[in-house]
Amino acid sequence: MKTKLGLIFGGRSVEHEVSIITAIETMNHMNKDKYEIIPIYISKQGLLYTGDILFDLEAYKDMEELMKKVTQITIVNDGEKVNLVRYPIKKFGENVINTIDVAFPVMHGTNGEDGTIQGYLELINVPYIGCDILSSSIGMDKIIMRKVLKESGLPVLDYVTFYSMDYMKDEEKYLKEINQKLKFPVIVKAGNLGSSVGIKKAKDSKELEEAIEFSMKFSDRIIIENAVVNLKEINCSVMGDMVDAEPSECEEPVSTDEILSYTDKYLGGSKTEGMAASDKKLPADISDEIRDKIRKLAVETFKVLGCSGVSRVDFLLDKDTDEIYINEINTIPGALSYYLWEATNKTFEQEIDELVELAYKRQRQREKRVYSYDQNILALVSNGKFKGSKGMKK
Repeated sequence: MKTKLGLIFGGRSVEHEVSIITAIETMNHMNKDKYEIIPIYISKQGLLYTGDILFDLEAYKDMEELMKKVTQITIVNDGEKVNLVRYPIKKFGENVINTIDVAFPVMHGTNGEDGTIQGYLELINVPYIGCDILSSSIGMDKIIMRKVLKESGLPVLDYVTFYSMDYMKDEEKYLKEINQKLKFPVIVKAGNLGSSVGIKKAKDSKELEEAIEFSMKFSDRIIIENAVVNLKEINCSVMGDMVDAEPSECEEPVSTDEILSYTDKYLGGSKTEGMAASDKKLPADISDEIRDKIRKLAVETFKVLGCSGVSRVDFLLDKDTDEIYINEINTIPGALSYYLWEATNKTFEQEIDELVELAYKRQRQREKRVYSYDQNILALVSNGKFKGSKGMKK
């Protein structure tokens, strides 16, 4: 019997289109003999849809026409099955469109990669692939992630962070702090976005103020860190969980600018292949010693953050000093980093099989946890009041 995978993508995020690309690529590469793939598209308005037309990337060029060919749904766990239910519900006829065994979130950015969809799936008790709520939210938040990694002794660049509202109240205070703690050039980033959205480099005070204004359009939290001048970017994927994880081959993305941009990542090669077809050197042009160190750091980062499934850790290599810094982790990487695993002789089909097994493994562990006590303390209610010794104070 086929495993029914509900592949969830889209969402309320500036990376909505990137998610569609990753989802289509994933669906097209999956073993249809082993898995029944059920697309679940989340619109920019937060509405859920399903339908066979969602497999066709060309269909997304005309969203108005696409919406005429899909069915709006909601996900309901009835205690025995996870159902995709037609919404609004019809008074007559069948309302259960399909069922799923495992949810497969392939969403990038806010409201998806940040723990939001993971929380929803856990709430309704649906097994799902990938990182859990905590690791997803930490991985998405550049500021919290750096604090966790720094506390764990892992290498990150010096940085300054602040809320946009605080900066607007006292620009001089924060500009002074940046000048005291950092040195130009610096990189200014929105605190909780991926795909190089909301990022600018500043070489002097004027550019710094412009870059901060730019990043504040995307997030209410800003992080500024030292820029590596003679930079080489290296990426490494990790697959597994907190107990057992393995690193992939390392890649070296090729940038057309000083910062690897959204265009470099998703339009560098084929527009339908996303990160898999972006310009890169694979394997990366680095020494065996640096490669081994990066792969080790990638696994340590994955485990420290409590990740599961497949992630990609992005590094900054200072070519002048050979110092390595962790830049960020992508808990739902573009193209699921399958091309990095192919470089280690692991096929995409094998990657999906392992991700499904990891989802079931975590679900089995969760089912062993205690979520309630047998004692019914509500039996102590009398005349509308709780009579327990630790009830509300009078």
